[in-house]
Amino acid sequence: MDTARVKLLSAAAGLGAVLAMGVLSVAGSEVSRADPAPPGPVTTTPATLGETVTETTAVQSPEPTVNEPPVTFTTPSGFAVPH
Repeated sequence: MDTARVKLLSAAAGLGAVLAMGVLSVAGSEVSRADPAPPGPVTTTPATLGETVTETTAVQSPEPTVNEPPVTFTTPSGFAVPH
């Protein structure tokens, strides 16, 4: 095929694509459909699995002690003394 025929076929395909997009956009933008009715109130119930639940309180654990590592250092001159 010569280049003139290829160009003509390409132009025809492009024009067809543009026309198809235009038709689809017009058909898709139509708003004549009625709006759906809003949903009614939703009632919920707690989920159950048929199992018995026994609530207990946690055992009081002793308060953890604070461990301080034995760190000794000397503050370099010009720095503030740590508290």
